Amino acid sequence: MAAACLVIRRSLRAGQQLGGRAAWPVAPQANMSFSSLSRGRRLALSTIGVAAAGGAGLLFALHNSVKATDLELHAPSYPWSHAGYLSSLDHASVRRGYQVYKQVCAACHSMDYLAFRNLVGVSHTEAEAKALAEEFEILDGPDDNGEMFTRPGKLSDRFPKPYPNPEAARASNNGALPPDLSYIANARHGGEDYIFSLLTGYCDPPAGVEVREGLYFNPYFPGQAIAMAPPIYNEILEYDDGTPATMTQVAKDVCTFLRWASEPEHDDRKRMGLKVSLLCGEDVGFLTLGGDKSNSSPKILITENRLDVVHHYLCSLLHEETSVVRAEVQEVGL
Repeated sequence: MAAACLVIRRSLRAGQQLGGRAAWPVAPQANMSFSSLSRGRRLALSTIGVAAAGGAGLLFALHNSVKATDLELHAPSYPWSHAGYLSSLDHASVRRGYQVYKQVCAACHSMDYLAFRNLVGVSHTEAEAKALAEEFEILDGPDDNGEMFTRPGKLSDRFPKPYPNPEAARASNNGALPPDLSYIANARHGGEDYIFSLLTGYCDPPAGVEVREGLYFNPYFPGQAIAMAPPIYNEILEYDDGTPATMTQVAKDVCTFLRWASEPEHDDRKRMGLKVSLLCGEDVGFLTLGGDKSNSSPKILITENRLDVVHHYLCSLLHEETSVVRAEVQEVGL
């Protein structure tokens, strides 16, 4: 304390002797920055920083990869026949997939947003879809007397539910509620890849992992413990078309069916995309061929004959069977 007072007194005296105002002493500051260091020191510090950051990231990744509580696997990407930009669904597989749903999955899972009429032209003919609907007794009513009654199903009816309400579904499945499968391929990350891996991925739990009674170990299911017993196995059913019903074939067919159920417009969307691409290509061709060589600005020059060709092409491409709007095309300078 005495030393501090002595420093202050000396500074005040120095200010009086200089005829100026007294100033408080300023502690010396170290003038060090990264740019002031030599090149070798900068390189050494950069190397240490990069090594430290890389080591921390490696330790974090190793820590997360070996946690005993995180045994979930991510579904691999399978080469589905409908995965291409111009690839349609395998409708024979969709038909077999409906058979799998009807004989295996429908015992627990509903499809509330699909009706029998949705099968017409996709996997079944109209007569076949009517026959499928008539196999079920549908509760309807009330009648003129105010009473409910049952009747054979028809095309406008939705797929019957396995349980009357969610409480009954939970009571029959040890408290677990089987999800509706109408949009399950879109509702799960990985789509049909995840569903296929889940159906075929049941196995014994690894050493040190215990699964309580009533649950089954599946590394692809979040939490690895699933209430659904292994639903499919080899020769679980006999396909109407004679296809061998191996476990992978059954899983593949039901996944294709669920993809169609989640995205009924799948084929129409790709078909329309192809048509739009072809149409845009035609427009680009007309713009290029119709350019005026004496002027850099392109022009659309369509003769009456070419107009008829374009007209008939568009009609056949877009399946226009109704009235067609007449268009008058003139020479346009852009």
